[in-house]
Amino acid sequence: YRWICGGVSMNYHTLSDFRTRHVELLDRLLSESVAGLMAEGLVTLDRVAQDGMKVRASAGAASFRRQPTLEEALAQAEEQLAQLKKELEADPAASKTRQQAARQRAAEERTERIHAALENVTKIAEGKKPKDRPKARASTTDADARVMKMADGGFRPAFNVQLATATDSQIITGVDVTNSGGDQGQLAPMVQQHEERYEQTPDEMLVDGGFVKKADIDAVSPPQGGTTVYAPVMESKDAQRDPHTPRDDDSPAVAQWRQRMATDEAKTIYRERAATAECVNALARNRGLQRFLVRGLRKAKGVVLLYALVHNLMRAVTLRAAAGGMVVCSG
Repeated sequence: YRWICGGVSMNYHTLSDFRTRHVELLDRLLSESVAGLMAEGLVTLDRVAQDGMKVRASAGAASFRRQPTLEEALAQAEEQLAQLKKELEADPAASKTRQQAARQRAAEERTERIHAALENVTKIAEGKKPKDRPKARASTTDADARVMKMADGGFRPAFNVQLATATDSQIITGVDVTNSGGDQGQLAPMVQQHEERYEQTPDEMLVDGGFVKKADIDAVSPPQGGTTVYAPVMESKDAQRDPHTPRDDDSPAVAQWRQRMATDEAKTIYRERAATAECVNALARNRGLQRFLVRGLRKAKGVVLLYALVHNLMRAVTLRAAAGGMVVCSG
């Protein structure tokens, strides 16, 4: 590799810069590599399982501030930056020192982060009820991070990693990273992502109850889409009412989903979700996807894409060996 690159040395920064600066390349590689496996007949989109996984963000809980505090912090940061610029104007030679340059760069970066936090706190407030809007907070470390409820029941700054996996091969076919604390509303975008990547949508999508949203079911199911959704139906508040019985305000697609999930066949198909999506998420945890060391949605997605590519490479070795009658051990 070093010879191909003309003797360029490899170090931490080379790898780190690659995974965060070339997100589009990694995204394209995922599409092309999965399409290649589909052409070999090793992967199909007949049945795809999707699941979300909360991954700690590179931001502390103490970095979250409300709008008045952020505005005060911004004023202080801008004042510090202006003071540094005055010092440079008074002594131009100081700009050449490494220490002075580092101080100015740090001040500029802090100002930019606080600006980003102020922009995000406004967006967060808009999504809250009027009485809760003054409580909206954003991080001065990573403005894209959100405080989310984690698997252990605690609340910490995190991102929501969405992985879609083909049940017949455990190949990751779709990747997204959001800062939404819940999975509701993530089904339709993932189905659309498959359309954009492979020019076809999954025949069937398996998701848990957290993804259920009537608008999403309508969007991906016939006649608007071509995907059949398998997801559990929520229990009715009325104990006398069968949750699988269509309601008066149900669209035809939602009514069909309710009735479908009452059948033994649908329940058997749905069991594949845990064996696929949750298995892949567990592998990700075991391989170190516990906390992001980068900041921002874009960079976080680059890290997840790199993980997905490596996961798929390992699975492809096993799939090709199985297709050829070989025995391969993979961790």
